[in-house]
Amino acid sequence: MRLVRQKVKRTGKRYAAGLGVLLAASLAAACATPAAERRPAPAPPAAGQQPEYRQGPARDLAGHAERLRRVQTLRVAAAKKWGLARPPLAAPPPPAVKPRITTRKGFSAGPGLPPVFTTVPVKKRVVFLTMDDGAEKDPRLLKMMTELGIPYSAFLSNYLVRENYGYFERMQGRGVSLHNHTLNHRYMPGLSYAQQKREICGMQDVIQKRYGKRPRLFRPPYGNYNADTLRAARSCGIKAVPLWAAEAFPDRMEWREWDRDLHPGDIILTHFRGKDDWKGTMPDMIRRVMKTVTAKGYAVARLEDYL
Repeated sequence: MRLVRQKVKRTGKRYAAGLGVLLAASLAAACATPAAERRPAPAPPAAGQQPEYRQGPARDLAGHAERLRRVQTLRVAAAKKWGLARPPLAAPPPPAVKPRITTRKGFSAGPGLPPVFTTVPVKKRVVFLTMDDGAEKDPRLLKMMTELGIPYSAFLSNYLVRENYGYFERMQGRGVSLHNHTLNHRYMPGLSYAQQKREICGMQDVIQKRYGKRPRLFRPPYGNYNADTLRAARSCGIKAVPLWAAEAFPDRMEWREWDRDLHPGDIILTHFRGKDDWKGTMPDMIRRVMKTVTAKGYAVARLEDYL
C-alpha cells in the first residue's frame, strides 16, 4: 500500500504544475465536464470496497487528470479537423493584477486621454487576436474558433454589421467581446470634433442597444487618429485605444516591428473578410495565424482579461 501511495504522490506532482493553466484555458467553455461529473464522487458504500488510494485528494487528482486527458484529446482532434498540425497552446490564467497600460512611445495622446498602444506589457508568451469591421459573416469562423478554443475580440462598424446583427449576437454568446470601430469607418483626422464624436458615440449607442453593453475599447479606422479623436472617444466612455503590432491575412503575416516577429503581449489585427477581398477564407486566415503563433511558442489570450 505504501508503494501505491508513493506512486499517486509522484503522479500528483507531474500533473499539478499544468493543472491550473489547462483548466483555465479558453477551451474549457467548449469542453467543460458536465455538472454531474464535477460533483465529488459519492463515498464508497462500505469500508474496504475501494482501495484507500482512490479516496480523498488522490481520487480528486485522478479525476482532474482524466479530464485533462479528455480535453487534450479534443484539442488534438479539433486541430486536425481544422487543418492544424498542432493544437493551439493553452493561455495561462488571467493576471490577478492587470498591467498598467500607457501610450506607446512615438504615439500621441495627451494627459487624461485613452492610451494608444500596440502591445500589452506582459512577460508571458501570449498574444491577442482582434478582428475589425464586420463585412464577412462566415458561420464557419464561429464554429472553428469555438472548437479550437481561440479567444478573440471584435471591433465593429455599423454600416457593415447592420446587415446581420444576429451573427455578432451569436459571436457574443460564445464569449467574444464586441468593441467600437465607428459607425461608418471614416478617416477620423479628416472630420471635425463633432463629426468624430457622432461616429464614436453613435457606435457606442448601437452596440449598447443591440448587444446590451457599452464598449470600453475603441479602434479608429485605418489606425488613424488625432487629439480630437481621443477627446471624443473619452467623452463617449472609451478607456483605451488598442492598435496592432502585426496583421494577418490568409496567405501572409505583415509586421509593424523592425524584427518582423512576435513579442509578448503583441496585438494581432485581422478583418472580417472572405474570398471577395482575400486569397482565401476566414478559416484560412485563422490557420495562418495559428500556425505562426503556435510555431513561435505563443498562446492566444483574451485581450479584455489584461485591460
